[in-house]
Amino acid sequence: MAGVVIVGGGQAAASLSTQLRAAGYEGPVTIFCEEPHPPYQRPPLSKAYLLGDMDREQLFLLPQAQYEREDITVRLSVRVDTIDRAAKTVHFGDAHMGYDHLVLATGAYPRRLPESIGGALKGVQTVRTLADIDAMGPQMQPGRHLVIVGGGYIGLEAAAVAKKLGLHVTLLEAAPRILQRVAAPETADYIRNLHTSHSVRILENMSLVRLTDKAGAVSGVLLGSGDCLKADLVIVGIGVTPAAELAAAAGLDVENGIAVNAFGQTSDPSIWAVGDCASFPLQDGRIRLESVGNAIDHAKRIAVTIAGTPAPYIPKPWFWSDQYDLKLQIAGLNTGYDDVVTRDEDTAGVSFWYFAGDRLLAVDAMNNGRAFMVGRRIIEMGKTVAKQLVSDTSVDLKELLASAH
Repeated sequence: MAGVVIVGGGQAAASLSTQLRAAGYEGPVTIFCEEPHPPYQRPPLSKAYLLGDMDREQLFLLPQAQYEREDITVRLSVRVDTIDRAAKTVHFGDAHMGYDHLVLATGAYPRRLPESIGGALKGVQTVRTLADIDAMGPQMQPGRHLVIVGGGYIGLEAAAVAKKLGLHVTLLEAAPRILQRVAAPETADYIRNLHTSHSVRILENMSLVRLTDKAGAVSGVLLGSGDCLKADLVIVGIGVTPAAELAAAAGLDVENGIAVNAFGQTSDPSIWAVGDCASFPLQDGRIRLESVGNAIDHAKRIAVTIAGTPAPYIPKPWFWSDQYDLKLQIAGLNTGYDDVVTRDEDTAGVSFWYFAGDRLLAVDAMNNGRAFMVGRRIIEMGKTVAKQLVSDTSVDLKELLASAH
């Protein structure tokens, strides 16, 4: 038996390997990690780890002893170059390995600024890997000037950490407002106000012309307005691209990531894709979810299917973001919303409830774990709730849940 080969070293790979064993799979399981580290958590990298509140060993998802106990082989610093679908083998360097099932957990990689405008200068960083943060850490010194390119959650989280470390921070967003693709104006306004209260300068609807340099290191950011910002360090947070090149080269279907069916199979039934790199069917289209929750849940569904109990993946999306003392928790997907209802519970925090017509789609909860849990429960039950009850804070959240229909 050739067993299961997993290509990738993130949350999805680690979760899949242990879930295979939990589901009773007894064949060989091998994980190929391109990085020199076993699978590790990514969310704490730019927060607790960068702040020095978490040691490197705490990042690792599983102790080495567990891999050994569950007979899971982890191969570090190995890049899988090609897939031979006919021979059912993966090739790396001068070696190869056969598989019964191949799972692509290749994740995604950050988009970068073009080299032609200074994207390759020293001091220009992305936020994705342990190596990224290790390179960034020594540069995050009090009093230095940081420019963040991109007003999504990655950029905003980086701004919050940088302010805690004592840097001067300016955040650039090319769109008319921060979080334009992922959140309502109400959520964007709340978070913008939070950052400006911490002296972060936010420039929206602002284009970047190029980065300036001194002796090969970034020294400034030239804006479309003609202004030039001082920059000792630039962090680029302009989204990610699914790592689908290996799949595409093997002739697998690629559509905003590696296209899989409801069970996680690619266009080759012996090859699967999981996590950030995979796009799967949802309602009348396809979607790709970049979250820890998706990586874990998707991996579990694929594991039980490989182990002999086929089960389609039905996503229950949830996300979070930590910025300063704010814990933002998001339930559901707001795609297609046409109304946002605000529930302001004073000391309990505020939440924004997204509706399409009368149907509840998603909830953004600011320091309000109860609103998040109630909204998530209603959404996952496939129910909705009356808008007037959501906005009426004299109606307890338990009553709100009980009224769901």
